[in-house]
Amino acid sequence: MSVPRTPLAAALEHGPLVLDGGLSNQLEAQGCDLSDELWSARLLADDPGQIEAAHTAYARAGARVLITSSYQATYEGFAHRGLGHEEATALLRRSVGLARMAAERMAAERPAVEGAEAERAEARGSAVERMAVERAEAGQTDPGGAGGGGDVGGGAAGAVWVAASVGPYGAMLADGSEYRGRYGLSVAELTRFHRPRIEALAAAGPDALALETVPDADEAAAMLSAVEGCGVPVWLSYSIAGETTRAGQPLRDAFALAAGVDQVIAVGVNCCEPGDADRAVEIAAGITGKPVVVYPNSGEEWDAAARSWRGRSTFDPGRVRAWRDAGARLIGGCCRVGPERIAELAAVVRSH
Repeated sequence: MSVPRTPLAAALEHGPLVLDGGLSNQLEAQGCDLSDELWSARLLADDPGQIEAAHTAYARAGARVLITSSYQATYEGFAHRGLGHEEATALLRRSVGLARMAAERMAAERPAVEGAEAERAEARGSAVERMAVERAEAGQTDPGGAGGGGDVGGGAAGAVWVAASVGPYGAMLADGSEYRGRYGLSVAELTRFHRPRIEALAAAGPDALALETVPDADEAAAMLSAVEGCGVPVWLSYSIAGETTRAGQPLRDAFALAAGVDQVIAVGVNCCEPGDADRAVEIAAGITGKPVVVYPNSGEEWDAAARSWRGRSTFDPGRVRAWRDAGARLIGGCCRVGPERIAELAAVVRSH
């Protein structure tokens, strides 16, 4: 499989890229049952075509970076289902391959999709999007690109990158621990837990590793240690409450862990309240000087005991402007943010 010729870090220098949204909600929309403890990772073995279809839905909505279905995929979790080490390794690598296949399909389809989007934009009478179409027809560069990245050269026009998800230890427990942290494990123990699957995912050739939904600065330190020498750039993204990690550490201290780490190409937050992301983006940019990654939830609240979402959505694609101005370069959605919302977000990015 081919990969974008422009590294993800280089693409971020030219403007924001749109991430995908929540994988699980899209899989549920496709009729998948995710009640298993492995969540969406179960489908890596049972119905991988559904995962590829979900990735494709987001790519068609305008996502330029697809995050794999490996968030809850661990050797320990697969072993609980009776899968051996080699089988588990194959499934971890499959998660990258499925996202890559969707990315390649979108790269082939993008000219036709962009043409259809241009026709719809003209029909709606959107002055901003009409201007983007006119620039494209004139052969000028659109800073937003088809989904936010722009034509940055080196094969990046129309490119879709793949980030392999590395979820926190708590995700394996399937009891909401990823929203609390403080598992009672040392940094060394957490490093030993994360390293094997990081090595397996890195070997599959993703464009980046997404160390995501990290609730605890101690676990972030473990994950940063575990990725050393893997040869793949990473982003570090915390799950937060206000201006602290879920475990209660100040975000300034948590982000500082990545400030001097060259392997980290972006730092930020995900799986949080959209409102909490506003200040977090500013703090991440100020502390690290790195591009910021931000992809909050819909605003609904997860009830771990009932395994259901409560409340209403407060996700507003209009927030993208402030995030971008504060330093965000990877922008998308997490739980309960579907392709329709990502399409709206991509349109906002395209228009600026």
